[in-house]
Amino acid sequence: MKPTISEVNIIQNEADCLFNDKRVQQALDKMALLISADLENSNPLVIAVMSGAVVPVGHLLTRLNFPLEIDYIHATRYDGDIKGSELKWIVEPRCSLKDRVVVVVDDILDEGYTLEAIIKYCYSKGAADVKSAVLVEKDHQRGVSVAVDYIGLTVPDRYVFGYGMDYKGFLRNANGIYAVKGL
Repeated sequence: MKPTISEVNIIQNEADCLFNDKRVQQALDKMALLISADLENSNPLVIAVMSGAVVPVGHLLTRLNFPLEIDYIHATRYDGDIKGSELKWIVEPRCSLKDRVVVVVDDILDEGYTLEAIIKYCYSKGAADVKSAVLVEKDHQRGVSVAVDYIGLTVPDRYVFGYGMDYKGFLRNANGIYAVKGL
């Protein structure tokens, strides 16, 4: 059930700021430098995982000063909820992944199920190599063993929002990374 706007305002006003905009921008700068060093000559296909990656991928792309293509995939376990469930495949990329270096960009690595499934999907479509980048890695046990190549920031095991991450479909646009009080 969607919260009311007043409930969302309370969540936002009571949240703990884990990283302000300046700190997130620094993390994006670092990620871009690493990605550029590794992939600037590979003509990669950057795939944003919707909807969470819309903000981090937008900021990241402006820092990557080499030829690349972009597409997106929409797969989710949350779908506006605060607990993950079965993975839903909503949209597949339109670009061919065959023989490409693919960079999957997501907002957060939480339990790892979604990212693991997307990486397997990319290889099943013929990707030559798949790299992964997440703005935020949550510090807790994973449901699966998935390696991430580029990580911006690490957050404690709390429910976070901002910079693409949402609270029940809201607050993706928060200009920083925040933890919900009590979650």
